[in-house]
Amino acid sequence: MTKSLLIVESPAKARTLQKYLGKDFEVRASVGHIKDLPKKELGVDVEKNFIPKYVTIDGKTKTIQDLKRAAHDVEDIYLGPDPDREGEAIAWHIAEVLKSGKHRFHRVLFYELTPRAIQEALAKPMELNRPRYEAQQARRILDRLVGYQISPLLWEKVKRGLSAGRVQSVALRLICDREREILAFVSQEYWSLTAHLKAEQPPPFQAKLIRYKGKKLELAKAEQTQAVVAALEGAQYTVTAVEQKERQKKPLPPFITSTMQQEASRKLRFAAKKTMQVAQRLYEGKDLGAAGPVGLITYMRTDSTRVAGEAVAAVRDFIRQEFGPDYLPAKPNAYKSRKTAQEAHEAIRPTDVSRTPAAVAPFLEKDELRLYELIWKRFVASQMEPARLLVTTADISANHYTFRATGTVVKFPGFTVLYEETPDAAGEEEDIKLPPLKVGELLELLQLEPKQHFTQPPPRYTEATLIKELEKQGIGRPSTYATILSVILGRLYVAKIKAGFKPTELGLMINDLLVASFPKIMNVGFTANLEDRLDAVAEGEVIWQEVLRDFYGSFSQELQEAKQVMPRVKSLATGLTCPQCGAELLIKWGKTGEFLGCSGYPECRYTRNFSRDEQGRIVPEEKNNAPAPDLPEITEVCPKCGQTLVAKQGRFGPFLACPGYPKCRYTRSLQEEEGEAEAVPCPQPDCTGVLRARKSKRGVFYGCSNYPDCTYALNYPPVAKACPQCGFPVMVRKELKKQGKILACPQKSCGYTEPDLDEPGTD
Repeated sequence: MTKSLLIVESPAKARTLQKYLGKDFEVRASVGHIKDLPKKELGVDVEKNFIPKYVTIDGKTKTIQDLKRAAHDVEDIYLGPDPDREGEAIAWHIAEVLKSGKHRFHRVLFYELTPRAIQEALAKPMELNRPRYEAQQARRILDRLVGYQISPLLWEKVKRGLSAGRVQSVALRLICDREREILAFVSQEYWSLTAHLKAEQPPPFQAKLIRYKGKKLELAKAEQTQAVVAALEGAQYTVTAVEQKERQKKPLPPFITSTMQQEASRKLRFAAKKTMQVAQRLYEGKDLGAAGPVGLITYMRTDSTRVAGEAVAAVRDFIRQEFGPDYLPAKPNAYKSRKTAQEAHEAIRPTDVSRTPAAVAPFLEKDELRLYELIWKRFVASQMEPARLLVTTADISANHYTFRATGTVVKFPGFTVLYEETPDAAGEEEDIKLPPLKVGELLELLQLEPKQHFTQPPPRYTEATLIKELEKQGIGRPSTYATILSVILGRLYVAKIKAGFKPTELGLMINDLLVASFPKIMNVGFTANLEDRLDAVAEGEVIWQEVLRDFYGSFSQELQEAKQVMPRVKSLATGLTCPQCGAELLIKWGKTGEFLGCSGYPECRYTRNFSRDEQGRIVPEEKNNAPAPDLPEITEVCPKCGQTLVAKQGRFGPFLACPGYPKCRYTRSLQEEEGEAEAVPCPQPDCTGVLRARKSKRGVFYGCSNYPDCTYALNYPPVAKACPQCGFPVMVRKELKKQGKILACPQKSCGYTEPDLDEPGTD
């Protein structure tokens, strides 16, 4: 009997499926896309109805040959790339290169890699989904039209190496607009007055001044506050009202892509890209020892909160057994998805709730376990009883002034015994425990505490809050957020300062040029509407060329005008004077970022790093002993000697150093902080260090954090993946002219290479 052929995009996914399917199927991997638009040309014939020119991706010729050999004499070919638009495009291109009269193609969608889900998918195969493929194709062409036609314009007008994108440029605008709000913000002084009181029964408590003679009272100045303090001297404090209300705090729905990225950013300090990479590994399957490769979570690119009935039943049984009937609602909790959600998808959940984090911990890497635990807890909590809180509000009167105290007591913890979401920003008032109070009760004043405050500007976007805003505005789709953030960071348009996105001078300038020349592309509403139209293409409601025609008409006109009127900006004036020659200092851009340089160059070679103060004014830094710019407060201790590390600024950027130098020479670069790059363990036996990016006169290399005790180093970015050929625990990422992007074994004696599976950017 001839085997059927199943083709998926990932080798890890192929291994998991092969384990379940056994001898009836041969499972192969395309290792991502096999075709794409050409790199060195536009690849879209705008005169002939936007026909794309697809070419074989560098390094994929051998993959295609292997797939053709595997397909020889096979009648039934099942195409199982990921269940989204990007996966649909991979499936269509595979079908195209394997097309033959004898083959029958079947599209199968694996939302989770479990025996039941795999058999159900294979038992009910579908035809290839043309509208979904065309929606992906339209998005790809739109991005190509924008990127390949605006980027060369920026090279000409500003400097080479810059880029613009249809969606990431709008995200950049959000960041720039917020920064200008911060710079324009004028802080206002205000005061609060807190009474520290004691009742008949403990504990002492606090109440804040809110009204005078029944009207809201706002304290603006110190004099006004001191007048109130004087008016309250010798006053009697009496409880005038006590109100108790029970309220519920309901659990949140299980994760969708965007909420998983937000919460992983807040709780785990993961970048969105890292979150998706780790989730991909959990979905495609992890080796659980005797159980073999097992898919631990459902598909991680989804905007639906729907959960399959059998999964709901399983988690309810688990809650009843592990937490007791008090924690189980009478009927399952239901959650609404947004209107555009693809309801064929499920929310992100564990494939088997009985696989607790503790049970799988021995088989997972540290970051995999942390993300799995987050997904598992959120899912279980979503089907638990709400927390019940008793909120007590007491009003206290003194000389016509009214103070208010609010306290919260947890009557029943409900789902919070397992999981609580982390807020986007600090500042939530701490719950206060109040003593028993009754109306008419006299209270003893322990202290009146006046306190000065200043209004604060809106905070910078973090990864979590920017993703939340992108989703709210309808910009991009959940599966594209990680790519959007990676691009604007990689192009040095923004910097990450204490987890917040701050636009660089280059980013602000590029944003201003694009807003002036391409107002439609940079308009939030226009971009969101375009996303809706792409969704309509995927549903078969709109023809894909129609979307492109409507877009390109106005875009091509703006492009031609921009070529004529966009100003050349090779530097930015500052109004500052060069201390060496008296000429004006300019903001310039170099290979490592922006700096101040003299306009009299090359006669005057004065340069300095710079920062901006709270009012946005440029502040040149001293050449020697310059503080590391915008560094977080350092509490980390040296892993070698235990002393608290100090932040310093070196010629290659900010870094942490041990104050015990020269006895202790530990250092660590701060160029990649807060989860921006995944730490790769050093492969040397018994070494506990990780490989980190460092700079030398010859360029960037990746050395062990335990240097000088461990001198292991690589010239290429390391990847935490074992070589399939020799088993060496680390591979490196390279980009070669002929093969394109590859993963390679760093062991010279091995020489193994494979195509680099880029993270899909899909809907």
